[in-house]
Amino acid sequence: MSGDARKTAEALAYQTGFGNEHGSEAVPGALPQGRNAPQRAPLGLYAEQLSGTAFTEPRAHNRRSWLYRIRPSAAHPEFVRTDNGAVRTAPFTESVADPNRRRWNPLPDPAPGTDWLAGLWTLGGNGDATQRTGMAVHLYAADSSMTDRVFSDADGELLIVPERGGLLLRTEFGLLAAGPGEVALIPRGVRFRVELLDGSARGYVCENYGAPFQLPDLGPIGANGLANARDFRAPVAAYEDVEGPVEVVSKFCGNLWTATYDHSPLDVVAWHGNHVPYVYDLRRFNVIGSISYDHPDPSIFTVLTSPSDTPGLAGVDFVVFAPRWLVGEDTFRPPYFHRNVMSEYMGLIEGAYDAKASGFLPGGGSLHNMMSAHGPDRETFDKASAAELVPQRVDDGLAFMFETRWPVTATAQAASAGHLQRGYDDVWRGLERHFRG
Repeated sequence: MSGDARKTAEALAYQTGFGNEHGSEAVPGALPQGRNAPQRAPLGLYAEQLSGTAFTEPRAHNRRSWLYRIRPSAAHPEFVRTDNGAVRTAPFTESVADPNRRRWNPLPDPAPGTDWLAGLWTLGGNGDATQRTGMAVHLYAADSSMTDRVFSDADGELLIVPERGGLLLRTEFGLLAAGPGEVALIPRGVRFRVELLDGSARGYVCENYGAPFQLPDLGPIGANGLANARDFRAPVAAYEDVEGPVEVVSKFCGNLWTATYDHSPLDVVAWHGNHVPYVYDLRRFNVIGSISYDHPDPSIFTVLTSPSDTPGLAGVDFVVFAPRWLVGEDTFRPPYFHRNVMSEYMGLIEGAYDAKASGFLPGGGSLHNMMSAHGPDRETFDKASAAELVPQRVDDGLAFMFETRWPVTATAQAASAGHLQRGYDDVWRGLERHFRG
């Protein structure tokens, strides 16, 4: 499977742009012109709207797409509950929010035959999925492609961050490929299947229950910088005309539900709209930073933001610490000691993070809840305090952060996991008194 998926991924074409009114047809003439729902859709297809926001939300925030498919989504049997596996959903009531700092090693290798959905494992989150507020942090580890089944999430959109192994995402809108150093976004309610491009895959997922991710406003930065809209890639239409049993798993109000269709629901022949999946290469992030002294706030690294009802206060931000130059004069260059009203979950895609000399591993992660003091470990502090302040290129790591307005409550399985690092607080032991007053 991985060889075929790899060939397919390497041949993919995309449309570019973030939030665009994209349109695509896999068969010429399948996309209606001049109207969304003609009396008879072209080629005997069914017209169907997929709404990611309420009809009446402002035009600038409204997300919807029109799909022209072989069968309407309404043609399905009853869903029944299925086992949730290691997937958990807000509100997280099985444990309490914890002010202690936590760090985890990567997920253990999965049992043979584990696909992406079966390999999802929830670390924690906040809010309430039924109220469309908050977020969840998941990890995944898989060694098999999803076969004859697809997944959709009614609770939120899924930001997938591969750390090891590439993914081929077959969606209702077409195909996307994402590997380490890239991210893929699957909008709320969109059905998809995950195939592995390599023998195994591991990574992170941010499930955003709130407002759809958007590009952050740039303010005094101006018109350019950070993540450029033109670098986001949306799929072109591709459909499956498959008869036969296909399992469709839906995440709804925190539980997994399953139904067996007699056809593939990935049967969209044409579509147009802006509620679409996309992939983005984090290496294209245009880093903004200081060229005099001190640090701008780390919000300067925001790739995507899910706004809340309070201007400037995000339900969740996705932040990347991409390769960059450090040139600040008389400046402690690693991330500084900090207590934050926001809560931070940080993951590592490759290399090392410049605030932690050791122990923070690719595939692992750390959680610093609101007002939990954190910053460089002792080794990093000592080294940076004595470093010669010549221009320095930071290019040996790629880290990211899910930053959220509410505390993250760890799940019971995360709080007792075998890969939870015991003694994480020790990284700050030995920060000695230097006061000379």
